[in-house]
Amino acid sequence: QVQLVESGGGLVQAGGSLRLSCAASGRTFSSYAMGWFRQAPGKEREFVAAISRGGGSTFYTDSMKGRFTVSRDNAKNTMYLQMNSLKPEDTAVYYCAAKEDFWGNRVFTTAAHYDYWGQGTQVTISS
Repeated sequence: QVQLVESGGGLVQAGGSLRLSCAASGRTFSSYAMGWFRQAPGKEREFVAAISRGGGSTFYTDSMKGRFTVSRDNAKNTMYLQMNSLKPEDTAVYYCAAKEDFWGNRVFTTAAHYDYWGQGTQVTISS
């Protein structure tokens, strides 16, 4: 199995930027398709972005396109989420997730697809 630890959250003003990291340990990181999800208070967990195990394919929720960029460095066992032009409605706990993908190059947008989750990192955007 794989263990995931998110970092990089914090408090920033609207319009600012943050870069989240998701460090993985355990099984071979490059075997896993990865995703970012978020959950705001009183709301359901929602999909943010996903990246295939090799990094060649990515997918975003429409509201994040052009503002968020997901990437990964398999040599460092780490996935990133660069978030720009942040808005107060981006305030949430952000989670990374992993799914072992034997076929490769796929992205997964549903939480139920993922097998492993991190503990989350809080992102707060002030207006």
